[in-house]
Amino acid sequence: MRLIKENATTPEELAIVNIQLGEVIGDAVKWFAQKNDLNMATDIDLIGGQGQTIWHLPLPELFEGNQSRAHLDMAEIAIIAASTGVTSLGNFRVSDMALGRQGCPLFAALDSLLLSHPTLNRAVQNIGGIESFSILPRGAVEECYDFDTGPGNVFIDAAVRYFTGGQQEYDKDGAMGQKGRVDQSVVDKVLQGPYFVHDIPKTTGRETFGDRMAEDICDEMLHRGATPEDCVATITRITDKALADAYERWGPPGGVDEIYMGGGGSYNPNIINYLKQRLPNTLIVPISEIGIPVGVKEALGFALLTLKCFVGRPMIVPKRTESDRSGVVGQIQPGKNMHRIRQHVAQVS
Repeated sequence: MRLIKENATTPEELAIVNIQLGEVIGDAVKWFAQKNDLNMATDIDLIGGQGQTIWHLPLPELFEGNQSRAHLDMAEIAIIAASTGVTSLGNFRVSDMALGRQGCPLFAALDSLLLSHPTLNRAVQNIGGIESFSILPRGAVEECYDFDTGPGNVFIDAAVRYFTGGQQEYDKDGAMGQKGRVDQSVVDKVLQGPYFVHDIPKTTGRETFGDRMAEDICDEMLHRGATPEDCVATITRITDKALADAYERWGPPGGVDEIYMGGGGSYNPNIINYLKQRLPNTLIVPISEIGIPVGVKEALGFALLTLKCFVGRPMIVPKRTESDRSGVVGQIQPGKNMHRIRQHVAQVS
């Protein structure tokens, strides 16, 4: 398996992007505060987040060549803190990797605290560019575990852009995929790939499942007489079958009783309907059913990581990882408000 290397980027460009992303996020925070009548100096204590993932390579053994486990996020927290005056945090994934894990998905602890149930096996499913889930075994908050099952929207979005010349960014309401016919031979071939057969723990990214791979699948199918709709339907089936297979292979004993969905892919009826067919005894609902808007789930996860890092408390370490080493994840860049926040934390601790 080869790494996907679609861009040649210079150190100068990387340095500039890191600064510019920090500026963009700082401006976005200030805009948000103004829109919601928040005072930057008194109403916002901390800013924390992932930034933009530039490189994620948690399983170098799956690739040819001399690779090392590595991760890089960009959006310079020093720029964010200077721009806003607010203490800013980042580098959560690298911190998790430094403790011997893979840096993703990072949210099993939050999901377990929110949704662990005394008698039901539950899962929290996110279908973003990559799809991942947290498994929450019944009656055991600290037995949670999570991993990436494979491509989420990344293949579908790439195929739709490919066939519409960039006029559409995604398959709205699954309309394009619904009109097509699935080529099961293509699905089976892709799902025999190294990542899908690899045991957990595992995480992945666009380095493995990028636009080029999706376009190659489409080209092969078109050469054999498929329509664009057939291609989108087939690529969608790769996503949803990988997901259903993962529940069956790595889910808790007795299966999952309830799945709470989040991420853009949870709006695609083709994915949801297939999952319901494969898991007929499982309740599948959006995570908004418990009061969390589908679009803010990941932000909520980073908010909790931000708070835990600032007060110096480690999160629950998920099970079924390479390392059970506990530790505080994240890095802190003090802002002008650092002294005030420290005094407040000291008073409430």
